[in-house]
Amino acid sequence: MNLKIAYISLTLFTIIILIIIGIKTIDKTFPDKAVAKKKKGILIFGLVIWQVYIFLVEKAGFINNFDFPPRFAILLIFPLFIFTGVFLFRNRNNKWITNIPEHWLIFYQSFRILIESLFIASVAQGILNKEVTFEGYNYDMVFGWTALIFGFLAYKKIGSTKLIIAWNYLGLMVLASIIFLFISSIFNPQLFGSEVILLPKEAVTYPYVLVAGFLMPSAVFMHVLSIIQLSKNID
Repeated sequence: MNLKIAYISLTLFTIIILIIIGIKTIDKTFPDKAVAKKKKGILIFGLVIWQVYIFLVEKAGFINNFDFPPRFAILLIFPLFIFTGVFLFRNRNNKWITNIPEHWLIFYQSFRILIESLFIASVAQGILNKEVTFEGYNYDMVFGWTALIFGFLAYKKIGSTKLIIAWNYLGLMVLASIIFLFISSIFNPQLFGSEVILLPKEAVTYPYVLVAGFLMPSAVFMHVLSIIQLSKNID
């Protein structure tokens, strides 16, 4: 499969999953059909408009350089991190959070197996440097496989809730380490024994920028949401 199509397809797949989770949760939380319909519209509009924003920002050339501070982080990553913090803090006590099956949020993280597979293919095509992939120091694929295990444990109600919360924190730490690898590949390549920038500029072109602009932040959002949800179940 064409690599660009693969990145877009994975993004569409995750969007569909998020919409399904959102719709089912809204239907369960809001019996008023008019209210539910409005909230579903907001959900779908928000996901779609952000994809349009990513496309337009990249095509306008705003993020196609590695000047400091990194524009792709300022325009894509930070806004979603801020949204995650503000939105989930404001909704932390809302009923809809507990209406989502716990294992759904955990199983979602398994999509990271596919991302890391695409990363390896991207190295072969000169879109990424090996240091940010499983061939280097990125072990997110291993974590993605653990999502299947912990999702199963949550589904069967096996094990400690605190253990699954700890797993979520570990997932956030893994994502933080990946961000560090990408930033270091640009601004501190000496860490990897290079005197020149390692990350190809193609990495911040569309659709590869969807990883930083949507896929990775969505994983962060689901981790934080899962932590908030599971914390309510600790006696």
